[in-house]
Amino acid sequence: MNEFITEHDIYLFHQGTHYLSYQFLGSHPATVDFKKGYFFTVWAPNASEVRVVGDFNKWEGSHFKLEKISNQGLWHRFFPSIPAGSSYKYEILSESDIPFLKADPYAFQSEVRPATASILTTDSTFQWDDKQWRLLQEETNPLKKPINIYEVHIGSWRTHADGTLYSYKELAKELIPYVKSLGYTHIELLPLGEHPFDLSWGYQQTGYYSVTSRYGHPNDLKYFINECHLNEIGVILDWVPGHFCKDDHGLRLFDGTPTYEYADPRKAEKRNWGTLTFDFGRPEVQSFLISNALFWLKEFHIDGLRVDAVASMLYLNFDNYDEEEKLYNSYGGEENLEAAAFLRKLNEVVFDYKPHTLMMAEDSTDIPLITSPTYSGGLGFNFKWNMGWMNDTLDFMECDPVYRKWHHQCLTFPIMYTYSENFLLPLSHDEVVHGKKSLLNKMPGDQWQQFANLRLLYGYMMTHPGKKLLFMGGELGLYSEWKDKEQLDWHLLDYPLHKAMFDFVKDLNHFYKHEPSLYECDHEVHGFDWIDPHNIDQSIIVFLRRGDFSNEELIIVCNFTPNVYYDYKIGVPYPGTYKEVFNSDADKYGGSNQLNVGRYFSFPEKWHGHNQHIKIKIPPLAISVFSTPSKGVST
Repeated sequence: MNEFITEHDIYLFHQGTHYLSYQFLGSHPATVDFKKGYFFTVWAPNASEVRVVGDFNKWEGSHFKLEKISNQGLWHRFFPSIPAGSSYKYEILSESDIPFLKADPYAFQSEVRPATASILTTDSTFQWDDKQWRLLQEETNPLKKPINIYEVHIGSWRTHADGTLYSYKELAKELIPYVKSLGYTHIELLPLGEHPFDLSWGYQQTGYYSVTSRYGHPNDLKYFINECHLNEIGVILDWVPGHFCKDDHGLRLFDGTPTYEYADPRKAEKRNWGTLTFDFGRPEVQSFLISNALFWLKEFHIDGLRVDAVASMLYLNFDNYDEEEKLYNSYGGEENLEAAAFLRKLNEVVFDYKPHTLMMAEDSTDIPLITSPTYSGGLGFNFKWNMGWMNDTLDFMECDPVYRKWHHQCLTFPIMYTYSENFLLPLSHDEVVHGKKSLLNKMPGDQWQQFANLRLLYGYMMTHPGKKLLFMGGELGLYSEWKDKEQLDWHLLDYPLHKAMFDFVKDLNHFYKHEPSLYECDHEVHGFDWIDPHNIDQSIIVFLRRGDFSNEELIIVCNFTPNVYYDYKIGVPYPGTYKEVFNSDADKYGGSNQLNVGRYFSFPEKWHGHNQHIKIKIPPLAISVFSTPSKGVST
């Protein structure tokens, strides 16, 4: 074909196996016959003609027609003397010769909303400086590492006094040191593909390869990520392969016919969201999406992808409740077999490129083997959001302590399936928006009890098996739910209880990072043991967390009532001395300071199935953590 695009590229793209298709599709600067200009390549299988229009030709494309280079609809041509930075679109003539304009699906940059054109870019000259970080990630197993994620919506974390948005570079100066000081290991960014509507938060995109221009240039995002890595913070991106928005300049009816979406409207429509489902069985769509995943990993050094709305992909009738319109697969089930095959293919390609990528499924289904390898029938993710734990735990915590004993199973049941997948425990943006109330306002009781309950919730999450995620603002103890049009209520840090909550989250995060028993065996059965899950009347649970070595053990005591108990007996596995190493009821955190001071010697009397026990004080609405003797033989 030419040096820029080969017959092999074309073949692989149409086979659904070109995983770097962004390197030739879209617009790319080049020099041909000593003339500088741009190659344009676009997939429009049912177009009768495709032209390039922009401010360089006064949006008149009669002399800028592309040539069809494949029977399956690739269009391609080089045009000289087009300046970088120009705005452009494709003028597509449908099968009936009706013209309309579309942004470039593979554009690397777009105009600032509400403008919708793509922008011609030059090759990136950004110099990465994160080799040491990347080598370290290649040498470590993420299942064995502490992963504690701070989930961020860039547009509302912090804004300028006049309401304007922070840029990527400004965020690098403020967000990164903030997250590092709080002890988080990763930042998760809500989707950054170009999107026309601010309040979609990036989940309804028009530009999958176009870094949103709201916050600056793509190189500025690279700078932000590079700085994260230099500060030993990983970056995870919310990624949305399940559906896209219907805006006219986007992917919908791209060539006048269903192209990226399913042709069957029953299969294409996401009724509740007003979006369209990708056609996962179409090879060119597979090339588009899998290439996009590698685009973020390769070009932006993203450490992982949180794959959004997996449940909506896996079920044909995800939001279809009309029995007459329901769809079924060839086996009579409601599973979308094409979507499942696509996800397996996606994970195989990603892990072949970068084996320790964090591939996290946001999946609310009970479909098994989400995090099992594809060769054993799984979907191939390495982590899954534990939506069951989140729902059960929040339901329990919202109960008045008087009634919690009748909901005790909400605490104990999640352990029954904890090791069925590699889980992450999320307290995400979805739980604090659209009338769901903030985490603090979900908590029952007076003000003191609300803050104590919230500290207990965070402590319970951080000591429960599974990696962790908290949405921004959770560390402040917000009264209001997430206000996505304005910044967080930073003024709350001027109030003692909120500042104490901030200090608690900070100390808890650092405690987690430095205790291997809280993360090394998150996904191994021997990393957790119940000591007492049965104290329903007092709503107290006691369990043990274990690391890879026998001296890496902690005993965790959670009291979900406001009562204080003295000389409370707890069975322990070893003879020797035990010491409280963390207590959420400390007065510096706003608690009542019911601490266990000094060392506690075990008594050689059976309790909770062990040959030893200790007597401790149980603080109200609090979590207490005890270290075990450095040596001992389990009883």
